[in-house]
Amino acid sequence: MSIDQTLRLLAKARGLSVTDIATAIPRAGAATVSAWMRGEKLPAKEQLDALAKTFGVPVGALLAELASTLDPARTKGEHDLLAAYRTLNTRQQGALLEVARSMAGNKPQRKR
Repeated sequence: MSIDQTLRLLAKARGLSVTDIATAIPRAGAATVSAWMRGEKLPAKEQLDALAKTFGVPVGALLAELASTLDPARTKGEHDLLAAYRTLNTRQQGALLEVARSMAGNKPQRKR
């Protein structure tokens, strides 16, 4: 789950408005918090710490998705594929995996 989705879910679960969250976060107004929740901006380190404290969760819970997207071994295509995969329902994900596995199995091995 992306950080913006996580923030929206936590806000809803805790019954906090954008203004409530902005009040608890250093140097973050309601417009900034709203941009975080829309996925347009990312909070800075100290703001992440304050968000985690506000929601009562570890910072890692907010960053899990973000950290997985920073894998330097992944190409842009792999990131795009993973993002698209996550938008599919379970049945569609299974079908896509089946196609990908069959394509990979039929792919000739490269000579090194």
